[in-house]
Amino acid sequence: MRKVFWDNPYQQRLTTKIAAVSGNRILLEETIAFSFSGGQESDKATLNGLPILYSEIEENLIYYIFQEDHEFSQGATVTMEIDWPRRYRLMRLHFAAELVLELMTRKLDLEKIGAHISETKARIDFAFDKNISFIFEDILAEYNQIIEKDELIYTGFTDVETQRRFWKINGFAEVPCGGTHVQSTAEVGFVNLKRVNIGGGKERVEISLLNDFIRPKASPSYG
Repeated sequence: MRKVFWDNPYQQRLTTKIAAVSGNRILLEETIAFSFSGGQESDKATLNGLPILYSEIEENLIYYIFQEDHEFSQGATVTMEIDWPRRYRLMRLHFAAELVLELMTRKLDLEKIGAHISETKARIDFAFDKNISFIFEDILAEYNQIIEKDELIYTGFTDVETQRRFWKINGFAEVPCGGTHVQSTAEVGFVNLKRVNIGGGKERVEISLLNDFIRPKASPSYG
């Protein structure tokens, strides 16, 4: 299965063929629909206009689950389309969360114990026994500088066989990550940080976008 969402995360429509059908589980030759991994929620998508209920990852293959009466057959040509506004927010928030995490762990000895990226906000949970918001002003100052510099975001494989991937920007080492990302830091945009005490020596940092700009439905040159 070719995962086009890594080759071009801006592609919103794809014509491909069905590789296998097992009941209501469909395997495609190619896909643009990301499946929940690394804390990033799955894309919402359709196949020939029929909504995908959910997806499952097995041995690096993504299986899409449909209603039992789907009528898809092996070898058929189909068209997949993703919910682009949702994907674009996920891309922006995913990188924002990763960058905030990198900046925070440079300043504090922190253990990340959880993370989640939805289309409305991202969160990172830490094992930390103090109010973590004291660092927010410094973190946002550095974060904003990186956004304003409009640094290119490089992505690629560290291991093609196991499909391990990374992102990198100037001034940072390669960061392991298999999510979908925008092309540059300016596209991520500015964010707000909110502290949530979840008890038991745990602190949560919630990240939200300060604007809801959605890139037009066009696939830019990507590589």
